[in-house]
Amino acid sequence: MRAQDKSGLSSRVNVLGVIIIAMSILLTGVIFCIFFRRKLLPAIWRCCRRRIKGKAGSSLKDEKMLLRRFQLKELMRATNNFSEECLVGSGAFGNVYRGTFHDEGTLAIKKPHADSYQSFEEFRNEVRLLSKVKHRNLVNLVGFCEEPGASGAKILVYEYVPNGSLLEHIIGRRGRVLTWRQRVNLAIGAAKGIAHLHEEVKPSVIHRDLKPSNILIGEGFEAKVSDFGLVKSGPVEDQSHVSSQIKGTPGYLDPAYCSSFHLTPFSDVYSFGVILLQLVAARPVVDTGRNNSRYHIIDWARPSLEREDVTGILDANLLSQPCNMEVMLKMGQLALKCVVKSPKQRPTMTQVWQELEEAIRLADGNSPKPAAGGGPRKSMDCGASQSFSIDGVGYQRFHVEMDSLSFQSASLRCLDANNLSIDFDKSSFRGIEEEQWLRVAES
Repeated sequence: MRAQDKSGLSSRVNVLGVIIIAMSILLTGVIFCIFFRRKLLPAIWRCCRRRIKGKAGSSLKDEKMLLRRFQLKELMRATNNFSEECLVGSGAFGNVYRGTFHDEGTLAIKKPHADSYQSFEEFRNEVRLLSKVKHRNLVNLVGFCEEPGASGAKILVYEYVPNGSLLEHIIGRRGRVLTWRQRVNLAIGAAKGIAHLHEEVKPSVIHRDLKPSNILIGEGFEAKVSDFGLVKSGPVEDQSHVSSQIKGTPGYLDPAYCSSFHLTPFSDVYSFGVILLQLVAARPVVDTGRNNSRYHIIDWARPSLEREDVTGILDANLLSQPCNMEVMLKMGQLALKCVVKSPKQRPTMTQVWQELEEAIRLADGNSPKPAAGGGPRKSMDCGASQSFSIDGVGYQRFHVEMDSLSFQSASLRCLDANNLSIDFDKSSFRGIEEEQWLRVAES
């Protein structure tokens, strides 16, 4: 009897255990279904939807950006099917065409090479980033074109800047020589644009490819930083840097960035320091000496600037016109501050443009007043009389008063003050200078 009771009790316990296990499994299944439906399923759906949009190439369409979405056929019509006659520039990233539109007028259309973007998302990130950037000294992004498919068009449309690049003006290709004041004002404008990227845009933006060909000259002869193909978001919060693959143009690349892969806004400051030296000297960033040895403009200019002798490196074109040697010396010395070895010891871009503006202000405050009485006096003065050298060739600067200059010889009377006209054939010098720039660029 007792054996039967024990057997019945054991059976009831087994049944109860099975019921508990079944209820646990059922409850677990119900909880999983609820979680799957409320959390996991929407997450999976969002992921699938992003992939679908990525394939369809329409993810930028619904985003709220103050940009116009262009159709490819519009761009082809505006550029005459991307013809050579509309081509205004080309580089490693792609070609830039001048496009004429009925409503927008003339715009610059940047058509990248097929391998310039690794993915649609890379292109979209650049569009999103540039849509937030608005500044007088930055080339403005007007719109974009994104066509579906793996090989679909990925094109950026910018405002058209008519006066070419800083490089063209430095080497004289535009047919005019920049005055000392224009050089300083262009440097100030470009520095303000870069400072806006570093300090006003959140997160900060590092350009990574600053060079004279990427600084354009606007209608009011203001500097406009362009070509944002290599831009990178800078460090945020407590970060000191971002790690990045090395990208940029040799000669302008920060050695600290190249050795550590640590990218900071000070990497742009280094590049800008090189540009400042080129504004002072009108030299290529890397030159080839007589013994076929290559030397950087920093190594070439540093000895003269440390001796406070700017005439030893000054662009020869500035010697034939009034030039404030003090300001040019300050700009050269500021360039050396920008290229010091330790990035943290370099000035910020705001400090750069403030120091240049202060140099201009002091120069204007110390400008000599016109002499009282008498009419305007003609003078060929470019500073105090002194000796200087360029590339080891000695020169003597003379101060010539033109009021009393006259010649008794009939054969020399054409040089009389009233008839004197000096006109250099710059084309002959320009050819030599451009050849040197191009030879360095190609090597």
